[in-house]
Amino acid sequence: MPYVPPLDDYRLLLGHLTGFAKVTATERFAEAGGDTAEAILTEAGRLAADVLAPLQRPGDLHPARLENGVVRTSPGFAEGFRAIAEGGWIGISAEESSGGMGLPLTLATAVNEMFSGGCLALQLAPLMSQGQIEALEHHASDELKALYLPKLTSGDWIGTMNLTEPQAGSDVGALTTKAEPKGDGTYAITGQKIYITWGDNDFTENVCHLVLARLPDGPSGTKGISLFMVPKYLPQDDGTPGEANALRVVSLEHKLGLHGSPTAVMSYEGATGWLVGAEHGGMAAMFTMMNNARLGVGTQGIGVAEAATQLAMAYASDRKQGRASGRGTIIEHADVRRMLATMQAQTFAARAIALMCAGALDMARATGDAAQAARGALLTPIAKAFGTDTGCEVAQMGIQVHGGMGFIEETGAAQLARDVRVTAIYEGTNGIQALDLVGRKLMDGGEAAFALIDSVITEAEGARATRPVLADHLWQAAESLREATEHLVALEPAARGEVAVPYLRAFALVLGGQAHLCAAAHGGPERQALAAFYLRRMLPEHAGLLAHVREAGEAGLPAADELLA
Repeated sequence: MPYVPPLDDYRLLLGHLTGFAKVTATERFAEAGGDTAEAILTEAGRLAADVLAPLQRPGDLHPARLENGVVRTSPGFAEGFRAIAEGGWIGISAEESSGGMGLPLTLATAVNEMFSGGCLALQLAPLMSQGQIEALEHHASDELKALYLPKLTSGDWIGTMNLTEPQAGSDVGALTTKAEPKGDGTYAITGQKIYITWGDNDFTENVCHLVLARLPDGPSGTKGISLFMVPKYLPQDDGTPGEANALRVVSLEHKLGLHGSPTAVMSYEGATGWLVGAEHGGMAAMFTMMNNARLGVGTQGIGVAEAATQLAMAYASDRKQGRASGRGTIIEHADVRRMLATMQAQTFAARAIALMCAGALDMARATGDAAQAARGALLTPIAKAFGTDTGCEVAQMGIQVHGGMGFIEETGAAQLARDVRVTAIYEGTNGIQALDLVGRKLMDGGEAAFALIDSVITEAEGARATRPVLADHLWQAAESLREATEHLVALEPAARGEVAVPYLRAFALVLGGQAHLCAAAHGGPERQALAAFYLRRMLPEHAGLLAHVREAGEAGLPAADELLA
């Protein structure tokens, strides 16, 4: 299906909201601004539109399949992955010493969104490698880095993440996979893992699995987990793939969507692995990969939301139905315009939050600024949850715009909704993201949250002279969010958990309001109209959400027995 990269949105957000100018003013990223950023965005957009988008439908119609132990991928996926790899996109933010571009995560986030909008099923493959690269850069030995990073960055090898087991989903500490020392510096890995995205393929030389397992002396729970590199083929002395390791793909899952992305059940049968990081330090190493992936997954939701919005806009502009005036098509109907405006406005808000998150992480990486690191950490669960909720909601609304044809597969609207649904589940469900926000991310007494809210208030106060009504809407919402945050910080963590999801949503809506007010100041009439719609019609949802928060600690949730009665 056709896809047009939202380059104007990136230009506006990078230029005025996300702090990208400060990022490129640092010594580390001094060469990433101006013409470089423009060239990166333009070329990545071209690849998404011309190479990846044509693979969207074939991936759905011709799923990856397992034949005699070999995964056969969808038509064109091998060529699409090679185009991504040869463009250097896998290593866009990886260290230059391992063959990466060394560019800011902000640009990588924009690129990943466009690739997701083109073909999410294929984009998952380089995303998994990017997360593995990040984990190895921070935790692996020099020997493992030297061997694996250049291969992963080039796309000759591909990475995966192996956490989940049949009895251990979100409760990772319940895993039973074992790692036995072999006496030569390697370990024998035995166990089964499920939901392994791109667990195998037929177009890379090797598949590199990062596997969580427990050493014989590892205590129970997450504190006893270690992380291991377990390749499909054992590297020879010269670094080339050698004999097959003792692991296999047991089966591929039959899924609601993402049919072109093979989701494997993996069996490790005494497979040879190498320790990554410290013994019993697997969760710290894996969280490096997961945090990278959480922002990436939020970006996937935004990419699909953009694709769904474009598809719905094109259909509404062409479809004649009823007594429409003007153009004579359904875009003249008020409720259709309401849906399209909602789709556009929410997608823009989610995009802004993801880029704000990436910008903060870039500043922390370039300067070591603890406040920026805290801001990036705070924004990560918001970006993941709101980005993927946006993908799900906008894709569903896209089906509604299409009417009956949205329920017919040939339009592509239904596929977008099916494909994006899992993004709200994997890499930590959105409920877990919300618990992280009100738990770990408020352990500083709310310092990072209040600093972020202050930035919104500053934006609102600065706009009062030119857009007093819209600025006041945002100012009032930010003040309400501050009061709710003060209330939460004073509560016990268990009470916070009851209202975690509405709190995260309200926080995201307020940040989205900041983005739209900024866009109105720096964009044309269409930006101003969309900002007015968001701030007047969508932002008020925050009040109902924060009403939940004000009741935290007072009106508890029904107990399980009460629900089951």
